Amino acid sequence: MLSSASNRVLTFTLQFSSSLKFSPKTHIDYRPGSLHSSIMSSASRSSPREALFDDSGCGGPITLEEWQRWGCVSPVPAMVNAVIQDLKLLENNIDAHMVFGGNGGKLQGDFKIQEDKKHRAKYETLADSDKKFQFYSARQIACRLLGSRGYLCQKCWLPMEDCMCSKVKPSSLWHGIKFWVYMHPKNNTGKLLWQVFGVQAATLCLYGISEDEEIMWNAFKDAGKAKVWCLYPNHNNAPKTVQDAFSHQSSADMECAYSLTNKDRPLNFVLIDGTWSNSAAMFRRVKEQAKLAWGEEDIPCISLATGASAMHKLRPQPSWDRTCTAAAAINVLAELQLLPECSTHGLDKQAEAVEDALVVLLEVLTTRRLRMGRSITRKVRHSRDIC
Repeated sequence: MLSSASNRVLTFTLQFSSSLKFSPKTHIDYRPGSLHSSIMSSASRSSPREALFDDSGCGGPITLEEWQRWGCVSPVPAMVNAVIQDLKLLENNIDAHMVFGGNGGKLQGDFKIQEDKKHRAKYETLADSDKKFQFYSARQIACRLLGSRGYLCQKCWLPMEDCMCSKVKPSSLWHGIKFWVYMHPKNNTGKLLWQVFGVQAATLCLYGISEDEEIMWNAFKDAGKAKVWCLYPNHNNAPKTVQDAFSHQSSADMECAYSLTNKDRPLNFVLIDGTWSNSAAMFRRVKEQAKLAWGEEDIPCISLATGASAMHKLRPQPSWDRTCTAAAAINVLAELQLLPECSTHGLDKQAEAVEDALVVLLEVLTTRRLRMGRSITRKVRHSRDIC
């Protein structure tokens, strides 16, 4: 999802050359709906299952090893483990097991009723709005982690029987670019980027998790505002193209993003990975953090205008200027490749690697839906959802 801002707001209007349009590989015979809803429903709408705990007697806290297997680079969030501890204590006190299942892999049964009362009561005791927000995010993540243990692959986040890891081909991202996947706790489509490029080139930052956000903003402050771009459609500012933004820079200037005098300071692209209803709040938080870091809310932004791309057949969007997180990364890389200054960095091949992974994901999800006897056409699924 893509963006813009005040002083240095940019809008990438992508006008692909014929060689850089989505390849025929993305034109599949079926038309699945939203990637987010497809992953969540296919991966999480399952038979009820109990949470798995270790035998340590401490309620099975998340270890650093387990946390980082999910793609995280931060320490284990203290609040996430605190929530897990509270869940285990409640389980012991009411003599009811944690059960996850159904649409979204949520808590179910008697435990859900009691836990809902308890977490709402705790939420009301938190006077600070930021603490409330962090508690909300930590609870969402804690429940997802517990409900996924022994069920989802920790790398691709799909059910074990549908793991796609062996089909995804890794690729190296040019060292002058770094993606930050700013992910809502309920979303997960941006995971394809670190599956392809690795967690150092495409780093996960969970919305509302202070440990993650601190790592991301420390990197931004070190790099400087000029090297941070948020991908989000901000319609309050006049759009610019990639050509307008970068064509004045020489190849040497672009390479300087990773020179000896500017080591570890690439161009940082923030991809907001959440539903469009969630993304507005996420973008507001980005602006709040920008004000704390640089004294003003203005943050350089990119608004991606894709037009009628193939991705809109694969994932419905509220409007034609919006696309999913993985497709946004593909488009940015492809547009940068058109600039002479960037044409030697193989960005087109890197975009193709993400596209290939996206095709694999769609094929895996479709196969799963067919195996479960569920519709793979958008029309039938939406009619059922309305009912």
